[in-house]
Amino acid sequence: MSQEFRQRQVQCITPGGLHQLAYTEWGDPANRKVLLCVHGLSRCARDFDTLARALCDRYRVVCPDMPGRGMSGWLKNPMEYQVPIYVADMVTLLARVDADELHWVGTSMGGLIGMTLASLPETPMQKLVLNDVGPVITAASLARIGQYLGKAPQFPDLSAATQYIRAVSATFGRHSDEEWAVLTEHVTRRRADGSYRMHYDAAIAVPFMAAKSDQDIELWNCYDAIKCPTLVIRGAQSDLLRRETMLEMARRGPRARTVEIPEVGHAPTLMHADQIAIVREFLLAD
Repeated sequence: MSQEFRQRQVQCITPGGLHQLAYTEWGDPANRKVLLCVHGLSRCARDFDTLARALCDRYRVVCPDMPGRGMSGWLKNPMEYQVPIYVADMVTLLARVDADELHWVGTSMGGLIGMTLASLPETPMQKLVLNDVGPVITAASLARIGQYLGKAPQFPDLSAATQYIRAVSATFGRHSDEEWAVLTEHVTRRRADGSYRMHYDAAIAVPFMAAKSDQDIELWNCYDAIKCPTLVIRGAQSDLLRRETMLEMARRGPRARTVEIPEVGHAPTLMHADQIAIVREFLLAD
């Protein structure tokens, strides 16, 4: 089977109007067993290329660019860049892909979207992987993210862009130069003059900054409502998902299985064979 993806899009609606949601699709287009992979706050669908190649023998793997990122349209009202809107978009996408069986991998923000969808009555979710996110989001991590989100820097060349991504994403852990190039390529865009810019709407920071406080955000009611089998992956040095939160997630709600990745902070990229094996084993287990 070809491991090349198909680039597709679906039209979604918010109170502010219509927008296009882009997504990549891997594997047999007739496979009704779907794995939906959703990226973090300022990342994009192509983060999951390696994971998708590894799993498209068993799934149709669908990876959306959330609104304002990657190939998707930008929202007219910046205050709509929030989880409830993203969940609604995912329901539209799920209607398009028409899955009989739905599994979900969500990194950071993508995990919050998945956690919210999994908590709803009559959810289609059957397995959930939360990658370095849970029902307590620390104020320290929000402060760190706020230092760079929405700043919309420009870079004279791709080398400078890569250096920036390596700096703001250092918590991803060790990666080769080739991997950093991949992690940079799809979240930046080359301009006509040869310079580069971040490939997202800087306005995604508007609701983030409006909600920012010096208090942790707690979502235990949402987590406790989840019924499907759940795996929590934590970067052992994460400042967003505390170890004590992860341990509590194993005791309550869906009683998640938990795994820590050494020498990684927020968040594991799921690009390396050991991390992919953890996800594959959980998803394919009976």
